Amino acid sequence: MPLLPLSRQILSLDQSTSAIIPVLKLFLLPVGGGIPAGVLLASAKGLAWPVTAGLYLVSDLLLAIAFEPILRLLAAVGRRIPFPARLKAAFKTATARSVQFSGAGAGPLTLIMVAFGVDPMTGRATALAAGHGFLSGWAIAIAGDMLYFAVIALTTLRLNSYFQDPNSTTLIVLAVMFIVPMVVRYVRSAGRRPSPLTMENQRESA
Repeated sequence: MPLLPLSRQILSLDQSTSAIIPVLKLFLLPVGGGIPAGVLLASAKGLAWPVTAGLYLVSDLLLAIAFEPILRLLAAVGRRIPFPARLKAAFKTATARSVQFSGAGAGPLTLIMVAFGVDPMTGRATALAAGHGFLSGWAIAIAGDMLYFAVIALTTLRLNSYFQDPNSTTLIVLAVMFIVPMVVRYVRSAGRRPSPLTMENQRESA
């Protein structure tokens, strides 16, 4: 008799593992591309939302372990070889343009929004430039990425409740994920350009 509950537990564990591994693999896709499909697969497999969020957190931790040595290597090489040094300087300049308060004085909230608006790797690189070490830097980057995950996951589940089609929902969410940031960057860059009237006034005052 005791063997029956044990066999059920082993079967349940196998089923949970078979559901968890594919979801984790999708979450490991770069730039959050696997979030919609992973969330829908987790929902279809019956995984609770804390488990799904925990799997995405695990994917971020694996990213931290894999990316940190590369980041440190690039920083070390940049101090010795001119070209990586120029590349690092160009990266800092681009980051400063995209984030108003980035740099050595950037606060944690600003750095979290970098990870939220771009990706955790950029968030970690920006945190490193702001003087944050491994633990605090990745805590900031992962916090921003988990906020991003929450927004995309809730949007995906809500859309799927209307469309009832995981493929269509995934395509729509992916399109929004990639198009909206491009539109935001375009609007911001257009807002920073001086208007013809302003340029004419500047010429007259000169």
